[in-house]
Formats: sequence, C-alpha cells, structure tokens
Amino acid sequence: MDDDLDQLFLRAASESAHHRTRVDELPVHPSPDRSALDAAFGGPLLTGPTDSQRVVEDLIAAARPGLVGTVGPRFFGFVIGGASPAATAADMLAAGWDQCAYNEVLSPAAAAAERAAGGWVKELLGIPGQASVGFVTGAQAANTVGLAVGRQRVLADAGWDVALDGLCAAPRVAIVASEERHATIDRAARLLGFGTRSIEPVAATTQGAIDVDALRAKLDELRGRPVIVCLQAGNVNTGACDDLRAATELAHDHAAWVHVDGAFGLWAAASARTAHLVDGLELADSWGTDAHKWLNVPYDCGLAFCADASLHAATMSYAAAYLTGSGALSDPVLGDLTPESSRRARGFAVWAALRELGRDGVAELVDRCCALARRMALRLETGGATVHNDVVLNQVLVSVGDPARTDELVGAVQQEGTCWVGGTTWRGRRLIRISVSNATTTEGDIDASADAILAVAASMAAANP
Repeated sequence: MDDDLDQLFLRAASESAHHRTRVDELPVHPSPDRSALDAAFGGPLLTGPTDSQRVVEDLIAAARPGLVGTVGPRFFGFVIGGASPAATAADMLAAGWDQCAYNEVLSPAAAAAERAAGGWVKELLGIPGQASVGFVTGAQAANTVGLAVGRQRVLADAGWDVALDGLCAAPRVAIVASEERHATIDRAARLLGFGTRSIEPVAATTQGAIDVDALRAKLDELRGRPVIVCLQAGNVNTGACDDLRAATELAHDHAAWVHVDGAFGLWAAASARTAHLVDGLELADSWGTDAHKWLNVPYDCGLAFCADASLHAATMSYAAAYLTGSGALSDPVLGDLTPESSRRARGFAVWAALRELGRDGVAELVDRCCALARRMALRLETGGATVHNDVVLNQVLVSVGDPARTDELVGAVQQEGTCWVGGTTWRGRRLIRISVSNATTTEGDIDASADAILAVAASMAAANP
C-alpha cells in the first residue's frame, strides 16, 4: 500500500514538474475543442471504483489540452504571478498532509506556519507588528474582511451593535472610494449588506490615484455619518497608488475607518525603490493583499490584516461547544480571522516562498518585474505603439494602431500564442493591459512578446488598411 501511494504521488509530482519545465515552450493559451474537453472529462459516472493510478493518468490526459500557461513567463493577463519552486512543493505537502487550519488543536504546525509567515509579511510590508493576519482565498475575501471589521467599528461609534442588531435600522454607512476602485469593493458592499448605493465615489487623478482634495470635500459633505474609506495601493490598470499618508490622515480626522486594497501594489513596500509609492500605509486600519500575485505563491492565497486584532476576531469569529481550543478572543485562533472555518493550510506555501526568497529576494522580484514592465513599454513604444500610463509598477496600458480594433488585436495575439495579454477599458478607451508579475519572466520573454504584439498588429493593418 505504501509503495502504491508513493508511486501515485510521485506520478502527480512528476507531471507537475513536467508541466512547469515545458510551459515556456508551448503556446501560452491552448485552443482546445470544448466538446473534446467535455468528452474527455465527461461521460456517465461509473458504477464501480477505478484504480487510483488509472484515475491520475486519465486526469492528466484529459486536462493537458486545456491547460493555460498562467504559471509561465509570458502570461501577462489579469495580475497573475507564477508559483515558485519551494512554494509549489510546500503546497503539494499541504495537500498530502491535509491539515484543517482552523485552530491549533486541529494543526499546531499550520498555526505556527501562519504565525511565522504572517509576521514576516507584516515586517516586509511595514504593517504594524500588533496587527492580526487572516489567511484567506484572495483580495476579494481580504477586502470583505476589512470592510466587515470597519462596519463593526464605525457603527459602534454611532451607538449601534451590528453584530446583534443587523443593518435594518442601523445608521447608513457611507463607503468612500475612488471612481477607479477595484470591483471587489463593490462586491464586498453587496455581500455585507451595504449595497452599492452606499458607495460615494471620489474623483481620481489622471493616472488613477484618488484625488485628495476631492476626498476632503466628500468627507466634509459626509461629516457626522459613519464612514469607511477604501484606498488603493496599485490601480488595477495603471499601477498608480493613492497618497496613503495624506488620505489616511484626512480620513482619520473625520473619524473614518481606512481600508487599503493592496492586492498587488502593497508589495511595493518590500523594495526600497518603490516603497515611496505606498508611504503611510502603516497608518491605515485594515489592509488586504494577495500572496498568489507578486509573491508567486500557488493559488489560492490572500491576506487580511487588521490593526485592531481584538476587533478583527470579534467581527469574524464564532463559538460552538464542540470546537475544542477556540472561543478566547484574547487569543484568537486562525479561523477567528477569516470567513471560513474549514480552511486549507495556506501558511505552508507562504512560509516556503518567503524562506526561499528572503527579504532581498522579494525586493529583487518586485524591482525586476517593474523593470521588465518598463522594458515592455519602451519596446512597444519604439515599435509605434502608444503607452497610456506612467509605468510606476508592473502595469502597462498600451494601444497599437486603431484603439477601436483593440479587442480584435488582443484576440489575435492570444491566438498567435507567444504571450497572453488582456484588454481593458480605461478613460473611455479600449486598451491592451499588460501585467508583469511572474518571477520567471526574462528580458528575452519581454522582447519576444513585444515583437509578437507588434507583428500581429502589423499583419492586421496590412490585411485591413
């Protein structure tokens, strides 16, 4: 039995390594026939059991044609990091160990890994040491946690206990956020019962950072109401960061809660070259970020931080008689800080990634991605493209030729296969959006990708002058 299990797990690990070593040789996005994929995975559920080795081989054969090279060096869509070797291996171990990371009784090892890794991340990003850290699925969950804790605080300040009495007759909370906020803020508002009409949008600068003067005017208008201010570290299109120091001080002068959505941009704090972009982040009340973006940890892993650890636990926790080892808010357990009770041990992969890189390695990763983004912008601009943002982090907005044909160009680039880029709408224009977040991306990958984008654009122009 042990030999069979060894062979099964070794086969899975071998296939994972094989995919990783050949991903840069394949088209970044496959073009499988959907019906063929459905047929490979589908069919009637068998009546009897199937040998485990056969199941794994069938899964590999069915999945291979539909795997996207998101872990590879030329996937520039969304904001997706790769997965570092040590973090990937740690995630394999996490699956094999199958720890439920709800509390210390269920997994002392998972608890210790999260304490260590969470402390390291706080140190790297300049988040206060006393802040709590919840390991969640991603920035959506982290932002939702931050707004939930903020809801508890601002309504308590208004004399209302939302945990006991709900929102039906509560004072109406205003969520103040940039007009260029990420959509996860809107979804968090819906999930938490605020509704999107509670969002009070504030104008943004030409690069997409919140306009501090407009924020001041909005807060003056809302004075006396419970307010949560959502700031942004890393505009999802341009990479621009809000002036966190000025905006947070202003918000606190108005007794508002300040949450920072830093899904990828918060990692700018890890490098001396980019830390100025997030100056003042330590003044906020809560923060959200992803590990599966710039830290290159496997999916899924986000982090929710709160300066008031007791309030964080009081907001998110619950008690049940059977939950041995839980219920003391003075010493919250892992599951007291997240929306989930049954949760995988994400801390192992984050711990491994940070041990593998070290402080200098994280800084170098941030610096290199930013430099590669600048290289991409320059290479495309030299080839006749127009860059539409100041490339301050790892995001590039670009158009080649007629912006009305951007979606057609994006589709053609994806089909060509050298790289994968996405489209976005920014300031009324359809543009190509390029995010450089993978630790394995090289200058050669950037040059080949830029050349491919320009060549596809030139071919389109020649075919349809």
